[in-house]
Amino acid sequence: MKTFLSQSLLVVGCLLLSSTASLAQVKLATIDLKKVFDSYYKTRQADATLKERASEFDKTRKNMLDDYQTLNERYKKELDSANDQAVSSEEREKRKRLAESTLLEIKKVEADVTAFDRSSRSTLGETQRKFRDNILREIRELISARAKAASITMVVDTAAETPNQTPVFLYASAEYDLTEDVLKQLNAGAPAESAKPETKEKTGDRK
Repeated sequence: MKTFLSQSLLVVGCLLLSSTASLAQVKLATIDLKKVFDSYYKTRQADATLKERASEFDKTRKNMLDDYQTLNERYKKELDSANDQAVSSEEREKRKRLAESTLLEIKKVEADVTAFDRSSRSTLGETQRKFRDNILREIRELISARAKAASITMVVDTAAETPNQTPVFLYASAEYDLTEDVLKQLNAGAPAESAKPETKEKTGDRK
């Protein structure tokens, strides 16, 4: 992967530098896609929605665990009662069956919790992916529109990193950076409550 990336960047560099005429026809601009994504008001709205849904899942799970704890306490009492030698063997057998029935309920709750955990993680993950994809699509459409209007050949993401997590682009002139202009346009229709500090939790990677 690293070798492929290095070769790709080398090829791009050679193509751009192959002739003065070709270079003159290329009009480049830059944008910090991570900053745009994180600072877009719809990203913060999505983060808040995901946090709210996660909180609802946590409440449901807590109720299930409370039921589980109650059943376990009841089962222990029923088991102790089933071993009470002061009662007849017939009564002990009856209590034993009652304890076994409670144990089955416990096993069912355990299975329900496991299934709920799997389902809630899947639901949150899918919702997060949809939010991210929709937001990125809006951002890319706006960037494309601005680039076409200004006859820009290519817009480069200055936040891009190599597999080693080092910057792909070491320098880019702010003169041709679209970040602030794109952000201003994206957030032009933001409701008043969206003008809040960014949360630490993010909708997802921009990749």
